[in-house]
Amino acid sequence: MQKKLFTLWSIIFLAIILPWTVFAQESADRSHVLENSSILKSQTDAAKQKISPFDKTGKYTEPALIKELRHWSNPDYTRIAISLDRETKFEYHRLPPNVEKKIPPRLYIDIYGAKIAPGVKDIPIGDGLMKGARIGQFRPDIVRVVLDLDSMKDFKIFTFSDPFSIIIDARGDRKMEISSSRETVISTLPPPPEPRSARVEEKPVPKPKTAPPPRPIIGKIRRVVVDPGHGGHDPGALGGGGSREKDVVLQIATKLARRLREELGLDVVLTRSTDVFVELKERTAIANKVGADLFVSIHANAALNRGSSGIETYYLNLAKTEKVAQLAAQENGTSLEKVSLLQAVLFDLMANYKLNDSAHLADEVQKALVKKVGPRYQGVRNLGVKQGPFYVLVGATMPSILVETAFISNPQEESRLNDPTYQDQTAEGILDGIKAYIASLK
Repeated sequence: MQKKLFTLWSIIFLAIILPWTVFAQESADRSHVLENSSILKSQTDAAKQKISPFDKTGKYTEPALIKELRHWSNPDYTRIAISLDRETKFEYHRLPPNVEKKIPPRLYIDIYGAKIAPGVKDIPIGDGLMKGARIGQFRPDIVRVVLDLDSMKDFKIFTFSDPFSIIIDARGDRKMEISSSRETVISTLPPPPEPRSARVEEKPVPKPKTAPPPRPIIGKIRRVVVDPGHGGHDPGALGGGGSREKDVVLQIATKLARRLREELGLDVVLTRSTDVFVELKERTAIANKVGADLFVSIHANAALNRGSSGIETYYLNLAKTEKVAQLAAQENGTSLEKVSLLQAVLFDLMANYKLNDSAHLADEVQKALVKKVGPRYQGVRNLGVKQGPFYVLVGATMPSILVETAFISNPQEESRLNDPTYQDQTAEGILDGIKAYIASLK
């Protein structure tokens, strides 16, 4: 009898318990991104509560979709961007290393009411700050992104709108040797076209001697990123005559980039050199990635009052007036409410920003631009240097400014923005301002 009972229990174990044990182990293996029990214990009560798939009215809502996981990096800076199709709640935690298990320190973000889109995968980084980023469906309604850290010293987490993105900016000490897997996102300024060689029929034509390339006027500033605003499906502000901000600022930016290289001997990177869309979060990431010394974003202003006119230059800070907040909302492609939310966290975000240097650069560019354009065009107004919460300047690790070159909503200034001569004068004015800023560093 005892033998039969033993046999019966053995059958039950093999049929039920053993398969469940194997399934549980496989589940654990598949859930490597969810980390170990230390993460589970560190969850907050909010994370343990199930997110309801119904809104307040009882209507079913689809989960937010994580559409992209990207990174930009150099040896002492990494930006991670988690892009979603709409806004949702999230929280983050940092975990110390586990020396015994040889687990590096980690930073993880739990995104509630979310699912992962097909094709979104883990990304290797290996830039000396982070080893990589892993993503997984932690629970049916929670996505977890885990960042395996290396030498990161400080980080900031904030959000961008339209599209909603969770941004992690990490900084650390530069390492001499790193292995990195970097994403190519920049558009470098193409070299000027070489003169065509004359056709040789009877006698060879001697080639003219070319002058040596100019040398940088100072060693402290070697690389400048020039950022033409908007682009692609984002036209920016529109003029009454049909002009689009994205077109005129690209022309001005290209002229400026050429002059910076030819006259000052600087290395220049354009965030876009054609009519393509570049997200705001990518623009300063490009500047940080290439180790830029200056970041200059070129824009055209607009206002409901068609009589508004003038030139103004901004650097990152809190908006002091409703007018500045409205302009920031316009350039950010978002609402005043979202600008207010950005202002609420901007104090913390600006802890490491070069605000004084940015204000200095903005002042030099504003003065030089008005001085260059003012005498040649009637009624040019100097609107001065201002501060504003512009997404495109958030996260820049170098002096950074946004130049509003004219009001495209003003008929007279719209005409000027389309005039190649005015574009040349504007580019030269900004160049003079950068030159004055560099000279002041000696």
